[in-house]
Amino acid sequence: MPFLTSALQKTRQTLEIYWVLVRITVPIALLTELLSRMGVIEAITPVFAPVMNLVGLPPELGLAWLTGMLIGIWGAVPLIFTLVPVSSLSVADVTIFSALILFAHALPIEQKIIQQAGPGMVATTALRFFGGLLYAFLLHQVLSVTGWLSAPVDPAWIPMSATPDWSTYLLGLGETMVWMLVILVVLSWSLEVLKVTGALGLLMKALSPVLRLAGIRGEAEHLTAVGLFLGISYGAGLLIREAQSGAISPRQIFLSCVLMGFAHSVIEDTLIVISLGADVYGVLVGRVVFAVAATAAIALLLRRLSDRTFFAQMFRPVPVKAEG
Repeated sequence: MPFLTSALQKTRQTLEIYWVLVRITVPIALLTELLSRMGVIEAITPVFAPVMNLVGLPPELGLAWLTGMLIGIWGAVPLIFTLVPVSSLSVADVTIFSALILFAHALPIEQKIIQQAGPGMVATTALRFFGGLLYAFLLHQVLSVTGWLSAPVDPAWIPMSATPDWSTYLLGLGETMVWMLVILVVLSWSLEVLKVTGALGLLMKALSPVLRLAGIRGEAEHLTAVGLFLGISYGAGLLIREAQSGAISPRQIFLSCVLMGFAHSVIEDTLIVISLGADVYGVLVGRVVFAVAATAAIALLLRRLSDRTFFAQMFRPVPVKAEG
């Protein structure tokens, strides 16, 4: 039974990858939560005030931005309306801020995961940080000139800012890790089923033109699509496995991780910020268009880059594991 044998082998490999993710995610999540509760994050926030001014946002939102970059979207969301009153924010403000945290959030965790697939942590983190900043700046310029989205924000809900006690936090972290395992295993089996039935080929044909615009081809396409819809933990998690098998070229892995860094979990994360009052065209349509265009530009630059420079500064080859 070739299918069952292949599926079981993929499951074993997925469990190995999951253990890598656990060793990365849990310690960093606990450390960043501890630093947040100790006030360390709040103490260094004033450094980011000039950046907030650059994109037309209140300086106070620097704390929420920093928290989002270190902890994640759910770390930033409760702070937005406690730092700045709802009445003083426009739809444009919330849309621009949402763009910032959609591009760069949970960087210690997500970038460490990406690093396990081979791309350099410094290079990919800088691309997400400055890519998000550039998009937010361009969005701010367009909205300032046109006056679009200048109406007062009307959020569907205002998150509570109360910090959960440690027992509640640890329980939530445990549930997150369990669901990550379930989703990774289901994804692994689902990909095998899609391959066998031919459905994967049809899906990739539909997505292929967009991914090819970004310079992503071949085996990297369906894994990039996973990250696009479900997030870096899953897309890059599967890329780690493929990198270890040697099935995907290093430059394709790098481009895939770049695109996932710019645009990932586009359904769940987008719905979160839209509920806060962000505009869908600014946080979804514009973001994806920018992500594809920026990744395509990076792909052109990579073609001019020598292997020596690429592997020295941007990519660390992952040891290839033998099958069996």
